[in-house]
Amino acid sequence: MTEDWKFERRRNRLVDDLREKGITDERVLAAVGRVPRHRFVEQAFLGRAYNDEALPIGLKQTISQPYTVAYQTQTLAPKRDERILEIGTGSGYQAAVLCEMGAKVYTVERMRGLFDKTAPLLRQLRYKASTRFGDGMQGWEAHAPYDGIIVTAGGIEIPDTLLQQLKMPEGTTPGGRMIIPVGPRHEQIMTYVMRLAENQFDSVEMEACRFVPLLSRTQS
Repeated sequence: MTEDWKFERRRNRLVDDLREKGITDERVLAAVGRVPRHRFVEQAFLGRAYNDEALPIGLKQTISQPYTVAYQTQTLAPKRDERILEIGTGSGYQAAVLCEMGAKVYTVERMRGLFDKTAPLLRQLRYKASTRFGDGMQGWEAHAPYDGIIVTAGGIEIPDTLLQQLKMPEGTTPGGRMIIPVGPRHEQIMTYVMRLAENQFDSVEMEACRFVPLLSRTQS
């Protein structure tokens, strides 16, 4: 059995597992089924790459649990060619899933050690994500406004800078939306936000979660 076939079988089992856990969007499941998650994990954890668990990637950071990636993606519901900003590139796995769904992905990472590893990996795997080393709390204004923003770290509150980079509604076209963990580190709630007007936003609390903290400033 070749390595590629072995990993493909494991990806298929992961997709089945996510479906059983409540992920219903077939586009999301198909994207997860195409992304080689084993390329985004440390060699020491290769055998666990397709388990539904978070894994260390160094610098006290983790690659998110596949269910969490699928859940955030399903909630954001990115459409083909939509502009999606990711805050916290991390391993690059979430960005790869978004790319597989046809989104135009912009992703910001504040930790130089992760950025220097992940940006080349995404290019090597031919994912056309635009990557940036910088303070994710500031978003990426040069490419705003965004149809969607996905935040892969938890903050005490939702940064206003990110809210202002969501697309404004136009006629019958809804405004931009965001999925972000909000709250203290051990009491975070996944929160869905939609822009209704220039300074008007609606938010819905989804389910409890646990993410690494959302921090400002870069780390070399």
